[in-house]
Amino acid sequence: MIRLILILIFVILFLIISLPIQFVEWIIKKFNPYAADISSLRIVQWAFKVILFIAGTKITVIGKENIPKDTAVLYIPNHQSYFDIIITYSMCPGLTGYVSKDMLQKVPGLNIWMKRLYCLFLDRKDIKAGLKMVLTGIEQIKNGISMCIFPEGTRNKHPEQGMAPFKEGSMKMAEKSGCPIVPIAISNTGEILENHLPRVKKCHVIVQYGEPIYLKDLDKDQKKFLGAYTQKKIEEMLETHSELL
Repeated sequence: MIRLILILIFVILFLIISLPIQFVEWIIKKFNPYAADISSLRIVQWAFKVILFIAGTKITVIGKENIPKDTAVLYIPNHQSYFDIIITYSMCPGLTGYVSKDMLQKVPGLNIWMKRLYCLFLDRKDIKAGLKMVLTGIEQIKNGISMCIFPEGTRNKHPEQGMAPFKEGSMKMAEKSGCPIVPIAISNTGEILENHLPRVKKCHVIVQYGEPIYLKDLDKDQKKFLGAYTQKKIEEMLETHSELL
């Protein structure tokens, strides 16, 4: 419980103290948008790294060199825990927007940071809003901002039973923008919090970045079932993680 309390205190203090920082960032963006974007990214990454330090999370990272350095990408991870977002975002080399549940738009302070950092909000009940969100994501990728979406649609509470089928629609940003897909295999994040709520426990997590998937290199069937193809790549990586945990 102590770790969870410390994390909650830190998050609340960060959101309060960062209010004047957000104002300064807003001013900087008027004169130098890119500098403001990068500084906002690094500030939030620092906060996430503090949270991981408090949680006592040890992370083994594999294959980060697979992330293309000269173009925006679509990150596709499996999803076991809220900490998947904290962990993967803390390691993003450049500007990256995450597709998130619409409910997070209502969290004061957090919603401002998310919007500043190009996160998009998905309302599953509103098809038109969902289409607009995808179009915005495509435009952001074309403007050099990577995107990340969890194609299982929600957290997988029983990863030992395998991943939930990937939603093919989650690949639209890559299909329409032509950007590479970077599959991410994440193991053991449920052991940080979800598997034993409300305790936060020390644990070892593995994050593996797969080789980028370029749509132009795929055959017709692979393109047609791009979600299933990407899921298979992640499953292959996950199978090797048990030896490392």
